[in-house]
Amino acid sequence: MRVIFLPGAAGDGGFWRPLIGLLDWPGLGAVPPSPDVNGFDDLVRLTLHALDEPADLVAQSMGGVVALRVALERPDLVRRLVLVATSGGIDVTGLGAADWRPDYARQFPAARRWIVEQRPDLTSRLAGVQAPALLIWGDADPISPLAVGHRLAALLPRARLVVVPGGDHALARDRARDVAPHVVRHFA
Repeated sequence: MRVIFLPGAAGDGGFWRPLIGLLDWPGLGAVPPSPDVNGFDDLVRLTLHALDEPADLVAQSMGGVVALRVALERPDLVRRLVLVATSGGIDVTGLGAADWRPDYARQFPAARRWIVEQRPDLTSRLAGVQAPALLIWGDADPISPLAVGHRLAALLPRARLVVVPGGDHALARDRARDVAPHVVRHFA
């Protein structure tokens, strides 16, 4: 079984090291830029390039938007999804989400600007995701509050939502012992 882990907007594949980090994204967070990565389309292209056979995708935050795009564009290559604290490409402003962009821009001034400017909307397409999706959320996440997880669970036809009490936006890293058993069960 092949599993690909996708990081969030910080671009740091090390986020997943407690579970197994495999991927850095150029130009995001503190990861050096690449002239070939200028938007979500390029991240989808990079992910698809890494998929030479069907795989399971595990994605956090912005990585969840990329994972869902990959699942929509190449359903034959995505067996299962694990999405953690992501917007999933839906508008989260009416769901109580805090705007992370100003803090991100201050924390990562050298990061490519497209990450705070692009806002993909996958809402109308999510019903087409064929892969079973495990949604893992914390109930203390201001960036992707639990209401976002519930909305995605309603939009994705084969989704199951798990809530980690007290988990925030970094729950997959900081609460890996709580998250890992759910991921293992989903992949069983």
